[in-house]
Amino acid sequence: MKNLKDFKEFIEIGVVRKKFVDKSRARDLIEDSDKILKSVNEIVEKIGFNEINSTTIIKESHDVILSLIRAKMLLNGFGASGAGAHEAEVAYMRKLNFNEKEVQFVNQLRYFRNGIMYYGTKFDKEYAKKVYDFLNKIKKRF
Repeated sequence: MKNLKDFKEFIEIGVVRKKFVDKSRARDLIEDSDKILKSVNEIVEKIGFNEINSTTIIKESHDVILSLIRAKMLLNGFGASGAGAHEAEVAYMRKLNFNEKEVQFVNQLRYFRNGIMYYGTKFDKEYAKKVYDFLNKIKKRF
């Protein structure tokens, strides 16, 4: 996995553009992420972590995190699109005062989620628990 560029580099190459603040879309993203998280919480509470649901928990946790980042970007007048958009969104975490270890964890999660989506990569329940715990630790900071 390559090093994550600085957010300003994504602006310079046009992946991120300055736009009008979009409070309505940000609110929708936050509401959707809350629904997804409730669903993940229900899986964890009723079934727990297992080899069958681990990739679902990882994928959905990733989507919650990226939606919350996207919402913050919209509230600050930024939008990312096209190739590199998800990387730009992860890089934006630095602007939100997340430390580099947290940024790199989410970048790795982004990379692994692509493996799940496009290559059928499977992950074990221990990694799913690690991702879930991380999500719950950082969610309140959004």
